Amino acid sequence: MVKKTSVGIIGAGKIGKLHINNLVTMNEVNIRAISDVYIDQMSDWVNTLDVKYTTKNYMEIVNDPDIDAILVCTPTKLHSEIVIAAAEKKKHIFCEKPISFNLEDSLKVLDAVKKAGVIMQVGFVRRFDRNFRQVHEIVKSGKIGTPHIIHIFSRDPEPAPRKYVRHSGGMPFDMTIHDFDMIRYLTQFEVEEVYAQGSVLIDPFFEECNDVDTAVFTLRFTNGAIGVVDNSRRAEYGYDQRVEVFGSKGSVSIKNDTNHTVEVITKDGTLSDKPKWFYLERYNDAFKEELRSFLNCVTTGTEPTVSAYDGLQAELLAHAATISLQEKRPVKIQEVLKQTDLRLRDH
Repeated sequence: MVKKTSVGIIGAGKIGKLHINNLVTMNEVNIRAISDVYIDQMSDWVNTLDVKYTTKNYMEIVNDPDIDAILVCTPTKLHSEIVIAAAEKKKHIFCEKPISFNLEDSLKVLDAVKKAGVIMQVGFVRRFDRNFRQVHEIVKSGKIGTPHIIHIFSRDPEPAPRKYVRHSGGMPFDMTIHDFDMIRYLTQFEVEEVYAQGSVLIDPFFEECNDVDTAVFTLRFTNGAIGVVDNSRRAEYGYDQRVEVFGSKGSVSIKNDTNHTVEVITKDGTLSDKPKWFYLERYNDAFKEELRSFLNCVTTGTEPTVSAYDGLQAELLAHAATISLQEKRPVKIQEVLKQTDLRLRDH
């Protein structure tokens, strides 16, 4: 009989509960413990789960010798300290994005993970979406030649709650970081410069938070190719998730996912379904697949599809984009790297 992977989850908010509810459907895993500071308020939900224990103190999970892997689903400000503690106890780690808001803290995480020899996967769920994965494979095969221009459209149907926005790190760390990871995943290129232009067109509250709700990010890759990321916090028609990679021999693109492909054609025009409403619907299958992939890495010892290094690279672009928004100028990645003494080369 194959031994099940024993897992502890730290953080049982919206994303933590999503992962837990997906894990209970998987035969290869045993949920041993859940930690959350508000766990006492979740008794009705917890009682539906087969969990050994719950705790408010996440160190109980970190120190539990019967736990093989830990999911870190807390607010970002706690990620680095939890991951480092878990790595020191030789736990494999799945951490939601971003690793942290601070490059030095994230580098400490990578150092700890490398020293411990454990697996760390970062929660960039879109890599596990069947459509994005197919584009990745097509580009990798050379079918469209060398990528020249990459467009990503990523628009939410409505802004996140204000309480969340205040501590989100701003659009580059909250929204665009997914697109920064995706653009690297699709092209396998590294970025050398970021230029961001943003506005507040939806809700003045974002200006109070020194944030934007509408933005375009232009990226120049080291080989001269160009990427464009188009973000909005409110698309009235639903969750807009499209991409096009244009290459020297052709192009490949993704349309929005809809609940059905029925089209009604009359003398007044063509009517089809709107995009799925939000990420829970759009990436429902991908959320399950990323956990299966992580568990497989834990079992087989293989490298994860989204490594800690990938997480750090996306974070690096988010820092560059933040500076660009604030100072209204292009920002070289080397400029941001100087803050880390170029230690990225060690990873």
